[in-house]
Amino acid sequence: MAELTFSSPSCHALLSTVTTISRRPRSVTMCMDQSRPNVPKDKVVLITGTTGTGKSRLSVDLANHFTGEIINSDKMQVYSGLEIATNLIPDDEQGGVPHHLLGEFHPEDGELSPAEFRSLATLSISNVVSRGKLPIIVGGSNSFNHALLVERFDPETDPFAPTSSLSTICSDLRYNCCIFWVDVSEPVLFQHLCNRVDKMIDSGLVEQLAAFYDPIVDSGPRLGVRKTIGVEEFDRYFRVYPREMNKGTWDLGRKIAYEEAVKGMKERTCRLVKIQKEKIMKLIRGGWEIKRLDATAAIMAGLNKRSGKLGEGMSSDEIWEKDVFNVSVDTVKRFLLEG
Repeated sequence: MAELTFSSPSCHALLSTVTTISRRPRSVTMCMDQSRPNVPKDKVVLITGTTGTGKSRLSVDLANHFTGEIINSDKMQVYSGLEIATNLIPDDEQGGVPHHLLGEFHPEDGELSPAEFRSLATLSISNVVSRGKLPIIVGGSNSFNHALLVERFDPETDPFAPTSSLSTICSDLRYNCCIFWVDVSEPVLFQHLCNRVDKMIDSGLVEQLAAFYDPIVDSGPRLGVRKTIGVEEFDRYFRVYPREMNKGTWDLGRKIAYEEAVKGMKERTCRLVKIQKEKIMKLIRGGWEIKRLDATAAIMAGLNKRSGKLGEGMSSDEIWEKDVFNVSVDTVKRFLLEG
């Protein structure tokens, strides 16, 4: 196949210091929107979907296939310090693909706003395209995705607020976009997510949260990475059972408190799925062209393998390649060959 290259219009930028809801100011390069008549829009791929559907996996698959670089748009994964809790893709699963805006902020940096993300990600896209690579944006934080991609962005309006009308969704995009929605049926996904929480705990989640716990900071409003699922649930546990009490025999009360924290994580994760799906549906109703990729069978096969229910059909990886990867590759090929 002939090599596909990408050319980028110049990005006009000025440097300013932006202070957000944070304990310290940070320097953010603000990319000012410019009218660019008769200049082709840069081509980007966006992979969205609810938590736990395989978005990161697909982004790496496509980046390796099309010589791309990945720009994270998950609002919790922009932070470092809670890699297990935020499900930050580990280095050994990144496939050697450059990742941008992934684990780049400290918890003390506070809340990254959609406006700030728009500016930072705009510069990342410009840099990726200038290197002749395909920008692949991945993340389920659709407030960030909307802020980044729309032509007319209003930082004072939350288009996903319960009171916001459909007219707040802008369908005029400033990039030439190929958008995928990786979807999994809820019963299958909920079981997968509950299993994932158990796996996170086995990987050291509780120890990570215990080291992160700060009774003074966590008594105030939750900002930034402190909104991550698991932080609030285990904060309640650590208030009663501090880190230094982890040794020794657990009494019944402690076991119940621990189980409640784990249960709370699982329930909140499943509620998040419904919220994220509602936002995707609002984007579609608002005029966004989004291609749905059904990863249900691949996730189900993974669940069956975990439970020992191995059938004679294809493996989870084989189903993923057929139902998700191959379909997305064909779509991106057509997208890149379009004028």
